[in-house]
Amino acid sequence: MEASDLKALYEEAGKRMDAAVEHLRRELAGVRSGRASTALLDGVQVEAYGATMPLNQVAALSIPEPTLIVAQPFDPSLLAAIEKAIRAANLGLNPSNDGKLVRIPLPPLTDERRKDLSRHVHRLAEEGRNATRQVRRDANDRLKKLLKDRLVSEDDERRGLDEVQKITDHHIREIDDLQKKKDHDLLGK
Repeated sequence: MEASDLKALYEEAGKRMDAAVEHLRRELAGVRSGRASTALLDGVQVEAYGATMPLNQVAALSIPEPTLIVAQPFDPSLLAAIEKAIRAANLGLNPSNDGKLVRIPLPPLTDERRKDLSRHVHRLAEEGRNATRQVRRDANDRLKKLLKDRLVSEDDERRGLDEVQKITDHHIREIDDLQKKKDHDLLGK
């Protein structure tokens, strides 16, 4: 077993952990924090032309004010479908259309709702940490199998386990930072 094979194992583990962090980043972008963000609507699917399409493919999204998102459909006949899709997404938003565009005002968050969202953020972060730990477990199992098959020495295996743990710790810190930042946005703490 060569050092380059171990390096490939570390790189794969790192890429999979990066993917878990990136997934969490996207999930957190969709959590309302009181400020308008088009990422809030990323999960909204609109019935258009006999298919289901993401909102951002049937309308231009903009934020003219801190508490307002505007969706301007590329095809005005989709106004009602866009409005319906936003209501159906259970985001707590109440869109209205004026015949040309859909206005989506963001109501202020109550303390209760902020706490609920914070709990949701903590759940998402824990899922991200679990995904990262699963990657670590997979990499460690591969290292142990390499040792068992006598493809690496015990010293190489120990160094490999340490390296995988360093990669894991780095990604867990990233997840913790994302969680703290989102909590700060939500709760101001």
